[in-house]
Amino acid sequence: QVQLVESGGGLVQTGGSLRLSCAASGRFSGINTMGWYRQAPGKQRELVASISSGNRANIADSVKGRFTISRDNAKNTVYLQMNSLKPEDTAVYLCNLNTPWGSSWSGQGTQVTVSS
Repeated sequence: QVQLVESGGGLVQTGGSLRLSCAASGRFSGINTMGWYRQAPGKQRELVASISSGNRANIADSVKGRFTISRDNAKNTVYLQMNSLKPEDTAVYLCNLNTPWGSSWSGQGTQVTVSS
């Protein structure tokens, strides 16, 4: 059983910063991609950023230049540094881990609220 536990969400003012963490535990391939999705009310789920175990990162255009993704493979942990936050970044942020063989797991999510 693979578990993903997110932390670091909260309430922040426009222009502020937050750092999300997601720790994965259980049995899974060391070859994987971890990432962050976000789900806002009334909107489609959006892939915000992802990073492979080889440290190849992808960032959505909507957050490029403001968000940075990184990972610590020894700790099976992925981080999302969010700077210059905007009200439109308000959403539940969900961590995801997937492997090239089709396995995929997601966490419960952490709420990020940006006040104007």
